[in-house]
Amino acid sequence: MKILIVLTSHDKLGDTGAKTGFWLEELAAPYYVLKAAGAELTLASPKGGQPPLDPKSADESAQTDDTRRFEADAEATAQLANTVRLDSVKLEDFDAIFYPGGHGPLWDLAEDATSRALIEGAIAADKPVALVCHAPGVLRHVQAADGRPLVSGKKVTGFTNTEEAAVGLTDVVPFLVEDMLTQNGGIYSKTGDWGVHVVRDGLLITGQNPASSSAAATALVEALA
Repeated sequence: MKILIVLTSHDKLGDTGAKTGFWLEELAAPYYVLKAAGAELTLASPKGGQPPLDPKSADESAQTDDTRRFEADAEATAQLANTVRLDSVKLEDFDAIFYPGGHGPLWDLAEDATSRALIEGAIAADKPVALVCHAPGVLRHVQAADGRPLVSGKKVTGFTNTEEAAVGLTDVVPFLVEDMLTQNGGIYSKTGDWGVHVVRDGLLITGQNPASSSAAATALVEALA
């Protein structure tokens, strides 16, 4: 079982002067769920190399057992420091794709033609795709075989408008994940802010927020079983 994990290369939080990137828990928790299931993992990003970490996700208040384990894991951190370039990836080498969130993907991966083609190709090849928190925003321009938005008519979730408001970034992000999924025809659902909520509709698996990342990875393993 070979799984591709796609991370952002974008580190600027709009025009705020603050940094962003991927959210550590959303990589660390799935990383160990997938490893425990026997998966061989490849980490990729648009620019390759070390992807930017959202500094807030490394704060003590955001730390979990998985993030602490990851940061102390020499093999994991070495792999993270040397992500392959996304445009060098061949879909046929993988059985599934997982996208961690963080705000970064809203700027780069949501507009990335290589990422879009990978997801469209994976679904066409009956390979599951899982995306958590802000990463469902990466589906913004992804199409189904009939040319409609991939999420149209599909059950989905992702970072909620109220969660975005709670972190004070409603007017900073290029678009709101919940609104985009709904506008593209997705059958959007959510639980209370920061609760665990994962939705699987066929090959598409989405998780609402950081707390949902482990469960989203578990759903991906189940989809591959």
